[in-house]
Amino acid sequence: RNLLKNRELLYRLIISQFLYDGLEKIAKEVQMIVKADPDCAPSEQLLHFMIAGMQLEKPFEEKSLGDDASGGIDLEFEPEASGMAPEPACYETAYVTSHKQSCRSGAFSHDGQLVATGSVDASIKILDVDRMLAKSAPEEMDPGREQHGHPVIRTLYDHTDEVSHLEFHPKEYILASASRDCSVKLFDIAKPSVKKAHKIFSDCEPVTCMAFHPSGDSMAIGTEHPVLRIFDVNTSQCFVSAIASQQHKASVMCVKYSPTAKFYASGSKDGCIKLWDVVSGRCINTYQDAHSGAEICSLQFTKNIYTRVVQIWKNFPVYV
Repeated sequence: RNLLKNRELLYRLIISQFLYDGLEKIAKEVQMIVKADPDCAPSEQLLHFMIAGMQLEKPFEEKSLGDDASGGIDLEFEPEASGMAPEPACYETAYVTSHKQSCRSGAFSHDGQLVATGSVDASIKILDVDRMLAKSAPEEMDPGREQHGHPVIRTLYDHTDEVSHLEFHPKEYILASASRDCSVKLFDIAKPSVKKAHKIFSDCEPVTCMAFHPSGDSMAIGTEHPVLRIFDVNTSQCFVSAIASQQHKASVMCVKYSPTAKFYASGSKDGCIKLWDVVSGRCINTYQDAHSGAEICSLQFTKNIYTRVVQIWKNFPVYV
């Protein structure tokens, strides 16, 4: 009820601002659409509200541009000298391993110690990063390199079709694998002898993507069906948005949680990107034809997204 009253108040402020700015035709059209009653008087109160809000946001923006922004990318930064990274031709291969068929997915563990690869042949390989680097080190730099062991520490054969996506648990040594065999499987890789998954989320559609919630307690899973699924990792319960009209119109191809865990985003073959609220599970924004209608294949949140939105908002006019 309070939300409805606030929305009506916002509409009246917008109409009053239009009238104050001399845009009477637009004001009347909006008034008819939202059925504002009684008639609104000309006022610039909305402008003052906006100015006051921007003043409140200024300290937060300055804080975001300080030490906390070190993890993000400054898109306006212009280096005085060329970067120190070598040319692509100068990079060296540390280690090579192969599956029987094409490799379709890969992921690093959050501590950077392991890397997993998944293949069309339904196999998963887990490699130790330090062992890979030791294999590539010259003998004079690492005399005991042969004692490190083989980089491929485990090969898993628990799927029956292509492994489409891999992701490590954010807090535990658990590897999640999505497959076109209509399942997501969790492997406890902390146990040396593990060969089979200790938990399975089954679906009726081939799984295309997935993402762990930053807490690790839930997972967002996308399939060739337009409806995005949310699974509770502990209970295996599945949840979907209650509003069917908010779902994609084609297969979900990618999904990603924001670092703050307040939102998650999904991309689809329908060309749309959708932003979802974690608590309510509702879609709060849709970016139609984000890439001119082409399939969305990857998503990533930036760490300084709030700062970037504030800067764009201040630099460009906002139209209602």
